[in-house]
Amino acid sequence: MAIDKKQVEEIIRAVGGKENIEAATHCVTRLRFALYDEDKVDTELLDQNDLVKGQFSSQGQFQVVIGPGLVDKVYDEMIQITGGERSSKDDVKAAAGKKQNPLQRAIKTLSDIFIPILPAIITAGLLLGINNILTGPGIFFDGKSLVDVYPAWKDLASIINTIANTAFTFLPALIGWSAVTRFGGSPLLGIVLGLILVHPDLLSAYGYADAVNKGTVPTWNLFGWEIEKIGYQGQVLPVLVSAYLLAKMEIFLNKRVHDSIKLLVVAPVTLLVTGFLAFTIIGPVTFAIANAITSGLIYIYDSYAALGGLIYGGLYALLVITGMHHTFLAVDVQLIGSQGGTFLWPMLALSNIAQGSAALAMMLVLREKKMRGLAATSSVSAFLGVTEPAIFGVNIRYRYPFIFGMVGSAIGGVLLTMNNVQATSIGVGGVPGFLSIFPNKWGVFFIGMAIVLIVPFLLTVAFGRAKLRKEDRTISTEASSVISASSASSEVEGTKTASVEVMAPLTGQAVPLEEVPDPAFAEKHMGEGIAIQPSGNQVVAPFDAQVAHVIKSKHAVILEHASGLQVLIHVGINTVSLKGEGFSMVVNTGDRVRAGQKLLEFDRKVIEAAGHPLITPIIIPDGQDMVERVEVLTGDVTSGQRSVLRVHFKE
Repeated sequence: MAIDKKQVEEIIRAVGGKENIEAATHCVTRLRFALYDEDKVDTELLDQNDLVKGQFSSQGQFQVVIGPGLVDKVYDEMIQITGGERSSKDDVKAAAGKKQNPLQRAIKTLSDIFIPILPAIITAGLLLGINNILTGPGIFFDGKSLVDVYPAWKDLASIINTIANTAFTFLPALIGWSAVTRFGGSPLLGIVLGLILVHPDLLSAYGYADAVNKGTVPTWNLFGWEIEKIGYQGQVLPVLVSAYLLAKMEIFLNKRVHDSIKLLVVAPVTLLVTGFLAFTIIGPVTFAIANAITSGLIYIYDSYAALGGLIYGGLYALLVITGMHHTFLAVDVQLIGSQGGTFLWPMLALSNIAQGSAALAMMLVLREKKMRGLAATSSVSAFLGVTEPAIFGVNIRYRYPFIFGMVGSAIGGVLLTMNNVQATSIGVGGVPGFLSIFPNKWGVFFIGMAIVLIVPFLLTVAFGRAKLRKEDRTISTEASSVISASSASSEVEGTKTASVEVMAPLTGQAVPLEEVPDPAFAEKHMGEGIAIQPSGNQVVAPFDAQVAHVIKSKHAVILEHASGLQVLIHVGINTVSLKGEGFSMVVNTGDRVRAGQKLLEFDRKVIEAAGHPLITPIIIPDGQDMVERVEVLTGDVTSGQRSVLRVHFKE
């Protein structure tokens, strides 16, 4: 199909002109723009363009849906018109990242800083849990701890406590290392900066409140300027701000100091200036801010405990999806450092269990063997504190288990906050989380654990089985109509076909397009169709056809039926970014294929490791005049053995 140059020029004009395009690329269906200013986009002009099937903005990219087979031609024409350079998807993604709002960038920065040190903090939490068991009164003996009854265990508990507390005692060093690395400075200087802030000569932050009450806070006297001589154990903000300053100063000096004297100038000057500012300005100011934030959280917790538990407990799983949950790690650490315990982390532990319980329930709902296996393994992972496999692999895919998990977690959160359940440290979430809870609150925590195990499980099983029964009735009705429709499709009036059966090109579960996590497909900008959540790794021809187009990155193919009907099979979402890695196409454009013949293979591990959903849309692209309507047949399917789409033609 020839491209009208004027229509391409209108697209360029509609996105604000070539001067508004920072970078542009395309995938199998759409143009992807990183624009300097999305407010300049003329959406009405785009809607009026016959080439444009849809438009939306996502993660800093403005995307214009064109369609398979046309988008590459439109892109080539656009590059010729604008004179711009071709960009990869990664180039556009990097440019789009600059468009994120300050909150999104702040969340990503905190995530980048705290994730590398998370193993050390979790390990410390587990060891502190063991210490809690040994030293907590009333666990094994009435009013006494294990070490009280068996003094021989006391020194062992003391050693464990010393090992466990190290990560929290020297937390600024860990944060300093990770933060300075994130900001582009030398990791070693970050460690030294963190250690400076917890030097033994300083008054420990843990003893600051008592020293204030007693009037014994030590000070430095700098020519009449009194500066409190305190450390910042358990504090987050002082070292974060100082690390940012240190990294930027080091980068500044490295660019301007001659190589011959860098060793004598850069590190000493950077540490001296940053350290001085940390003790005189940054530390006192951020310490006060941190204490104010902590006091505010404590006030809300004390005044509106149930509401806080309902909201945080219920919505924590949503925070995991957005990545915002990493920001609360800093809050937990701050609460532990300043208050000796956190009321947020116990709700996190229950949320993990709730999502695991919902995933486990799907074992009794799902029919496909591989998906049941995924439900089982991901639920175990969630019970041990890692919820991403359960959330993204099972619960979000089917939606209702995710929702029921949040319901159970909200109920558990209210119970915990109403009973002042707190954790002494951050440990492993899920079932082992009880080790980090203050022992005198174990009973309440175990009740909360029972709630998040039972409620999501029962709700998921009940709703899921009811949904299956409804689908069974629908499929049964559709199955009989498939037989009669198949007969009708073979009847030819001259050269005209009444309808075409599109057999399942993959084995798995066929679901409505609305479940595809991509608005271009879910909102049917491309056309009607269905999606299959595959359990295998092969795509076969759904009917006798000619290969109309093989996408360069090998993740998608367009087939043409003898009737002229075209069908797009698109393996995975955003898999164009893999640039062919993990895909093996066994046919070429122009080839003739028989129904059931293999078209391509894909490596599930490669795609999943890259973080891309495997769900595969099968689309009847818009603009095919012979199509009257498309019937969609959902449910478990085996490739080549059952229809997933029935396309009816106009008479």
